[in-house]
Amino acid sequence: MSAADLARLQFAATTGIHWLFVILTMGLVPIVAIMHTRAAFTHEPAKRAVRERMTRFWGQLYVINYAVGIVTGLVMEFQFGLSWSGVSKFAGNVFGAPLALETLIAFFAESTFLGMWIFGWGRLRRGVHVTLIWLVALTAYVSGYWILTANGFMQHPVGYEVRDGVAYLTDFGALLTNSSALVALLHLSLGALTTGGVFVAGISAYHFLRHTKETELFRTSLKLGLWVSTVSSFFVVVVGEMQRPIIERTQPMKDAVLENSGVAEVQAQLVRDHGPGNYVPWQDTMRFSMDAMTLIGNTVSTITFLALVLLWKDRLTRWRWASWILVATVPFPFIASVGGWVVREVGRQPWVIYGELTVNSALSHVGKSSLLVSCTLFITIFVALAVTNWTLITRFALRGPDATQLGADEPLPDDLPAGPGGGTDEKQPVPVL
Repeated sequence: MSAADLARLQFAATTGIHWLFVILTMGLVPIVAIMHTRAAFTHEPAKRAVRERMTRFWGQLYVINYAVGIVTGLVMEFQFGLSWSGVSKFAGNVFGAPLALETLIAFFAESTFLGMWIFGWGRLRRGVHVTLIWLVALTAYVSGYWILTANGFMQHPVGYEVRDGVAYLTDFGALLTNSSALVALLHLSLGALTTGGVFVAGISAYHFLRHTKETELFRTSLKLGLWVSTVSSFFVVVVGEMQRPIIERTQPMKDAVLENSGVAEVQAQLVRDHGPGNYVPWQDTMRFSMDAMTLIGNTVSTITFLALVLLWKDRLTRWRWASWILVATVPFPFIASVGGWVVREVGRQPWVIYGELTVNSALSHVGKSSLLVSCTLFITIFVALAVTNWTLITRFALRGPDATQLGADEPLPDDLPAGPGGGTDEKQPVPVL
């Protein structure tokens, strides 16, 4: 492997693993917010208690994924300086601002709102507490917008001019409204909602297979997860097709490879425009990833729609094979989303910033041995974090609501001094995670 291949492998592996955390975070938090809203504004005590337990159960799984995932996100932007200093030198003036705003939103605003929501159980007014989880959801998607603004510039540079070999931002509005970013954000958001909905539906179906006593809790969760995943999986295909004209206009080689037509003609045109070189990305990788994403996407859409029909007819939870299919579907949206990411990023090669900066020009002057060590270290750490995350999620998901600690009341120790009335009933419960 060359130094460039090692740097690309490191960035692809760490970004791909981090993306698995991101898509579940973005897909699960709106569902948790809906659950909490329904719980907070339900007046019937018994039904409100069930909906609160439901919110805490799914909220705890979300918090686990967020907490571990944010560790993987810490190193993402630092890799531009570690292995790709050429990107910062050329385009740091352009997408430095979007990346900085993403960091401020994700690591400050979103984390602050989430912390207040976690420790707000039993302490905050219902309206304030619900508002916090919706702010967490909002900041998660705003954070995604800023990331895709930066990535959209790499896919289709707009609003800039090059002076002395350095790109300078000239039109901030063009950067913010880049079609390569906005349509991709919509596609990403729908894919995330599909992932979150299938995740909730699959785990709920598993608990019915175990003959759970929490029938109302998991039936409500199952219904919500299926509605979210069915609607979003349908529109994710529609929005995916909306990207094809943009790709054809901005990245003709990617379009030619996906269509398996006109690759040689586009190669010749790019040689005339940019000089000698191989401008054809890995064709087999792109086509396989595209086919996998399309096939899985259509399969998930069909399964969730049929499951919703069976649930409406009150047969889904009775037919064990149908529940097992839902459980087995949980990994599918993750695989499809990684396939989409591969198509988007590999299809841009050999450019880091399309038409302006190649991979070889962006590579830092780092020795091959150093890159080998950092590549091995980063991938090992990221895989360990991913295994830890899914081990914790699986453990708490299988244990059910009884093992939920989010928002639970901490028992008072026996040695605490009694209150003025001789008892401890005036002590306030302390919400803990």
